[in-house]
Amino acid sequence: MMVAVGVVISPILRVEGMCPMAHLINITMAVFMGPWYSFLCALAIGLIRMTVMGIPPLALTGAIFGATLSGILYRVSKGKIWAAVLGEVIGTGLIGSVLSYPVMTYLWGRTGLTWMFYVPSFLMGTIIGGSIAYVLLKSMSRSGILENIQRKLGVQKFVETNE
Repeated sequence: MMVAVGVVISPILRVEGMCPMAHLINITMAVFMGPWYSFLCALAIGLIRMTVMGIPPLALTGAIFGATLSGILYRVSKGKIWAAVLGEVIGTGLIGSVLSYPVMTYLWGRTGLTWMFYVPSFLMGTIIGGSIAYVLLKSMSRSGILENIQRKLGVQKFVETNE
């Protein structure tokens, strides 16, 4: 279901190299199900977007690292939503953006790029999407919906303390 939602909402606010709604899905999936499911969801969304919508490989480099790190930091922090957002910002905004350079230069044939070319747009996209995810997940946490969803999905729940 999250793959379908991710594909459908990804064109919202999208500009080349910046897809905030993908980061919203990555963080939400990381909190709901953990790092590996978040990685698989981001991979599936990226592959579908590349094949159906003609999006370049940035759909993968701009998603899989942040989705995975988001889930890992959420788990390591014992359920801190800000840690999931930070994982997305570091994983996509820094790691994914820098790794996009060799992918786009050597595999896709783009010229005139530098190692830092995608960093500003990836960081901005993760900050926008991460902010939306933070507000959404915090409100779900306060109302008890987040814990209920995690319980129904059978994943590890964290009782959130004052962040």
